[in-house]
Amino acid sequence: MSEPEYRSGFACFVGRPNAGKSTLTNALVGEKIAITSSRPQTTRHAIRGIVNRPDAQLILIDTPGLHKPRTLLGSRLNDVVRETWAEVDVIGFCVPADAPVGRGDEFIVNELRSVANRTPVIGIVTKTDKAGPEQITARLTQLAGLMPFAEVVPCSAVSGFQVDLLTDLLVARLPEGPQLYPDGELTDEPEETLVAELIREAALEGVRDELPHSIAVVIEEMVPQEGRHPKQDPILNIHANIFVERSSQKGIVIGKGGERLRQVGTDSRRQIEALLGTRVFLDLHVKIAKDWQRDPRQLRKLGF
Repeated sequence: MSEPEYRSGFACFVGRPNAGKSTLTNALVGEKIAITSSRPQTTRHAIRGIVNRPDAQLILIDTPGLHKPRTLLGSRLNDVVRETWAEVDVIGFCVPADAPVGRGDEFIVNELRSVANRTPVIGIVTKTDKAGPEQITARLTQLAGLMPFAEVVPCSAVSGFQVDLLTDLLVARLPEGPQLYPDGELTDEPEETLVAELIREAALEGVRDELPHSIAVVIEEMVPQEGRHPKQDPILNIHANIFVERSSQKGIVIGKGGERLRQVGTDSRRQIEALLGTRVFLDLHVKIAKDWQRDPRQLRKLGF
């Protein structure tokens, strides 16, 4: 009997902002590696999550939501999406079950048609836990009408419905090939990037609608705390700056008497400690980088 073939390769989820791409990435990987927020447009980096199976290694690239850009940052994020599409083996196009297919989806599908002849595209109806059977059926019909997909599948990252089936469908479209990353690795993003993303996620939570794009986080340093006794648990000191565009936004992030910023610190520290497996001392400062989304020099400085 011949050995079953091993497959390895890259997949990405695309869709308009807030279509559930990051939550789906986390569900497939089984760990939190992409930030999720109720705010659209929160993903800025194409974070890779790694699904390790006995028969395959699936590397997931989580892209920002493709949208009609209004700023230089928006254009850069769209470029990230298109560059990613050109390099993957299979694409998952996501539409949420609880919202009708709209012009934003059609905009993306028009772009996808240019790659569909060489890269299989799987249509995915996400968030089925938020919709009834009739809504899900309607969404599947709408999705199938947009373009010819290699497969169409409904699933829920939250309830786990058909997540394994989706993984199987993605893996089936990967080329045969060796393992690309060592066992046990879940992402190849540097720890600083993941930590910055967790802080930004916490800073976005509960903030009014005007701030989703205006927050950037830069890790100044991550160093072990010195002078601790060998028998004491190690502590990692993390110093980070949260950048906003205007002084009014700075006030919103800090909150009355610094209350919001303390909450951001508490929430993100819990996530960071879970991610890194060590105790953390987190020092956060809020700074203003005026209109950074439109300034090429500042975009470079903030990592875009």
